[in-house]
Amino acid sequence: MSAQTTVRRGRWIEHWEPENPEFWASTGRRVANRNLVFSILAEHLGFSVWLLWSTVTVFLPAAGFAFSVDQLFWLVALPNLIGSVLRLPYTFAVATFGGRMWTVISAALLLVPTGMLAWCVSDPSTPYWMFVLAACTAGLGGGNFASSMANISFFFPDSRKGFALGLNAAGGNIGVAVVQLAVPLVISAGSGVHLAYAGLMWLPFVIIAGVCALFFMDSLTEARSDFRSYAASTRNRHTWVMSFLYIGTFGSFIGYSAALPLLINSTFPEAKAGYFAFLGALVGSLSRPIGGWLADRIGGGRVTLWTFLAMGAGVLGVVLGLAQHDFWLFLGSFLWLFITTGVGNGSTYRMIPAIFSAQFDDPATARRQAAAVIGIAGAVGALGGFLITRAFAMSVTAYGSLVPAFLVFLAFYGVCLAVTWWYYLRRRVFVRVPSLAHAGI
Repeated sequence: MSAQTTVRRGRWIEHWEPENPEFWASTGRRVANRNLVFSILAEHLGFSVWLLWSTVTVFLPAAGFAFSVDQLFWLVALPNLIGSVLRLPYTFAVATFGGRMWTVISAALLLVPTGMLAWCVSDPSTPYWMFVLAACTAGLGGGNFASSMANISFFFPDSRKGFALGLNAAGGNIGVAVVQLAVPLVISAGSGVHLAYAGLMWLPFVIIAGVCALFFMDSLTEARSDFRSYAASTRNRHTWVMSFLYIGTFGSFIGYSAALPLLINSTFPEAKAGYFAFLGALVGSLSRPIGGWLADRIGGGRVTLWTFLAMGAGVLGVVLGLAQHDFWLFLGSFLWLFITTGVGNGSTYRMIPAIFSAQFDDPATARRQAAAVIGIAGAVGALGGFLITRAFAMSVTAYGSLVPAFLVFLAFYGVCLAVTWWYYLRRRVFVRVPSLAHAGI
């Protein structure tokens, strides 16, 4: 560790000034990148565990578990609900335990949902309420995102924050694609279907992630997203505007990711969900850093506006694919939806530090406020995953079709587009708050 940083016991760093070019070049960049790497590893596994049930539910009927379609959608939706609720306390945990130690703890907690899943599917007589409980514990993986993003946001200067946060989030998001690709392959290895492997396969990786965080990550004393910062941010209207927009971007990504295997399996039974479902989360994850990169250069508000317009086009394509029962049009339109949600995820998260940097003269205060809002927006946005999966279930139950749900989503994206323009792209906004015009928004 460079002499330019002050380190105390437990790998706490007391001196950290990423906006100082000399400090960043000599010490900050190396330390920040090292923490980013191991943060991505832990968050990646968190997302994999969070979305485990999105894949497992497809195989439950064949394994002898006679659950209804609505019951299966509840098993997919509940991890999203619990994960979104846990994101607020997980963000506070960074300030309490430090980014390093909380990464260790949050990684270790993933042993609970993986173990419970393996236990539930090992016995065909396991009651449905036990499956519900196990699915709820998978929400522990969803909380990891908020603490990881809040922690990493302190390590990087504002000029590099969009790409760093996008890379951190993408590394986590791609865990969805990995679980949807790997689980069908692992549980089908050999003869028969071995659903317990869907949980057991993650245990060694979770242990490795916790050990790596313990020995290679650091904690920053300035990473204090305290209750005062949260209280102040709840009185700022931009907190809730950005939370609303994040429902449209990340809520769509996680909701579509969770539901797509069941949607393919129920709507196009001739197609194998295990072979195609992972592609959506994959392209959505890979496009997220692009959104942060574009936002760094042309402004997050502009990127976000065009993202919602493109998402609307994707929804229309999905509806047309359903109407014509054209699987390839359906899948291609869904992949476009995933790409645009990924870009929108990156651009909205880049907007948050830009907005608060413009509002506060003190950089440390701006970073604490932005970290608090990242936690709140992450929690509110993740609720979209629960709402989307339940909307699909209700649409099928009430109308026997997915189309009504997609028409609701289309209307919602139109509202998101209007909100983005109203708050961040109108000329009058820049006249009233001139600093926003130069904040990268």
